[in-house]
Amino acid sequence: MNAMPVGQERFVNYTVKEDSELLEWLLSNLKESRNKIKATLKNRGVKVNGKFRTQFDLPLHAGDKISVSTSKKANSFRSRYIRIVYEDQYLVVIEKKAGILSMAAGHKSLNVKSVLDDYFHLSKQKCTAHVVHRLDRDTSGLMVYAKDLQTEQILEHNWHNIVYDRRYVAVVSGVMEQDEGTVANWLKDNNAYVTYSSPVDNGGKYAITHFHVLERSATHSLVEFRLETGRKNQIRVHSADMGHPVCGDVKYGNGDDPAGRLCLHAYVLCFTHPITHRRMEFETPIPQEFFNAL
Repeated sequence: MNAMPVGQERFVNYTVKEDSELLEWLLSNLKESRNKIKATLKNRGVKVNGKFRTQFDLPLHAGDKISVSTSKKANSFRSRYIRIVYEDQYLVVIEKKAGILSMAAGHKSLNVKSVLDDYFHLSKQKCTAHVVHRLDRDTSGLMVYAKDLQTEQILEHNWHNIVYDRRYVAVVSGVMEQDEGTVANWLKDNNAYVTYSSPVDNGGKYAITHFHVLERSATHSLVEFRLETGRKNQIRVHSADMGHPVCGDVKYGNGDDPAGRLCLHAYVLCFTHPITHRRMEFETPIPQEFFNAL
C-alpha cells in the first residue's frame, strides 16, 4: 500500500489478494467504522482499477487495485440541494436537485453558487465558485464549477472542445415513434423570453440534439438526449417540436405532469480536466420518479 496525492485529494492504494466483494473487502482491510466506510463509498471516495465505484457488492478479483480517499472534505459537506461528486483544487463537480438556480438571479435567490461559496468559506478554502455552464432551475443533474478565474476561463472559452460527452434523460409525453434520431433548427428568444424554433435561419443560434429512446410505457417515453450544441432550453423546445414535450414543463409542455416536477436530468458529464488534462467521466442514476412516471 502507498499514499498518492491527486490535486487536493489524497488516496491510499491497495492490491486485492483474493476474490471478494467491495464493501466486505473494505470492512476487512480498513481501520474505520462501518458507517464511515459506507459513507466514503457512497460519496465516491473509492476507486477500483482507477474508476470511482459506489456499488457495495461489486465483485473484486485478486490483483485489482483499490484506492481509498483520505479526504474528509466531500464527506463532511451536507446540503439538501446539491451533492458534491468530485472536488480538487481547481474545480468541483456537483449534482443539483430540481428547484435550485445555478447562480443568483434576484435578491437572495437560492442558488448553487452561494451554497458552494458558503462551503468553501466554512472549509477554509480561499476560493469562490465560478459559473461555467447552467442548468434550468427545475432541471436536476451534473454541473461543474471552477474554483479560480484561470480554470473558469479555460472551461468557458474551450467548452465544446473540453466536454466530449454530455447527456440528459427525460420523461416525455406520449409514445415516441422513432427509436432514435436528430433534431436540428435555429432557436431564438422572443420579447417574452420564450425560445422558439425555426427550420430556416431566423437570426438565432443553430441547435442540434440527438435522441435515443430508452423505454416506453403506454403513455410516456424515457428518452436520452445528447447535445451537440448547448442552447438555452434546447432539449425542452426540441422535445416540444417532436410533439412529445418534456413532462412537467410549464413553459413548453402540454400539461402532462406525472412526477410533479420537470422530468429532465443531466446524468452524464465527461470532460478533459482543464489543468491536469485527465479524462473526467461522471454519471448519476436516473431519478426514481422518472421510472415511477412510466
